Amino acid sequence: MFSFFKRKPKEEPPVVVAPAAPTTPVATNLDTPATAQAPVPDAVMPTAAPVDIIAETAASDEPKRSWFSRLKAGLAKTSTNLTTLFIGARIDEDLYEELEAALLTSDAGVEATQFLLDGLKKKVKEEKLTEAEQVRTALKALLLELLTPLQKPLELGRYQPLVMMITGVNGAGKTTTIGKLAKHMQSHDQSVLLAAGDTFRAAAREQLTIWGERNNVTVISQESGDPAAVAFDAVASARARGTDVVMVDTAGRLPTQLHLMEELKKIKRVIAKGMDGAPQEVLLIIDGNTGQNALTQVKAFDDALQLTGLVITKLDGTAKGGVLAAIAKNRPVPVYFIGVGEQIEDLQPFNAQEFVDALLG
Repeated sequence: MFSFFKRKPKEEPPVVVAPAAPTTPVATNLDTPATAQAPVPDAVMPTAAPVDIIAETAASDEPKRSWFSRLKAGLAKTSTNLTTLFIGARIDEDLYEELEAALLTSDAGVEATQFLLDGLKKKVKEEKLTEAEQVRTALKALLLELLTPLQKPLELGRYQPLVMMITGVNGAGKTTTIGKLAKHMQSHDQSVLLAAGDTFRAAAREQLTIWGERNNVTVISQESGDPAAVAFDAVASARARGTDVVMVDTAGRLPTQLHLMEELKKIKRVIAKGMDGAPQEVLLIIDGNTGQNALTQVKAFDDALQLTGLVITKLDGTAKGGVLAAIAKNRPVPVYFIGVGEQIEDLQPFNAQEFVDALLG
């Protein structure tokens, strides 16, 4: 499922990381002139040849099957809590109450749960459903209707460079996710530059630097520097080099740490000074195990930064997969990618139909 890029010349339409059927992007001018500037002196230049850790098998259906299997296995706990209700069940008020409890336990949230239950009762009445299997199918249709607005492709090539600002709380997996996303792009002939904007955690800088050296990706880094300055330098360097994508890492922070949230706003403002309209993408990385806290994070970071997309990690083994329904109902920021494991292929574009199929069979 990871062959969503197709390298195109600069004058052609943007590449689309499509989560479903091929999408026809709007043609745009990709020839934004780069500003001639000297390379940033503290850039960590790559020294090793790229290491391709993705086995490209786009010609077959095996990647899709293996991804769906991983997704289904990852959502098994959430799925079991929901699907077992329909085994030999009678369609009565007891079933609705059990379903309500299961949805709330999966962290679908009150609003989404009520939306699904009201819609289900209406379908059962209007379509005169009498079998439990019919009710489960009806629930799948309602959940798909709720989640489909979250499915949106991440388009590349509209800007030179495309600047992506990556945010999230501590432990959400930002740095690892940046590595995976960059490798996806790089494996499809997109040049990538990373900015180690987490200047508070030495391990984050080191992790990005090591990844960059192994995979021929330049990393802009400063020890104990100003994260906004690192981001600015990275954008300037990328424009001078003609790099396709800049990914700016940021230090993890809680939405309640207001001074740190203000720092994020500053980083965004400074990036815009380096390039008009940048960052074009502001992504929030969310740990799928955090449940309703994920919705709180989305609201807070969206209010502060106007998020363009989400990446939801660590969905493997969680019983809280219903949180996507809560996000869809309360703050429908597009979900660009979801992750169900540590490997590069375990992070894939979000596809609402596949997610619903994995969740409800």
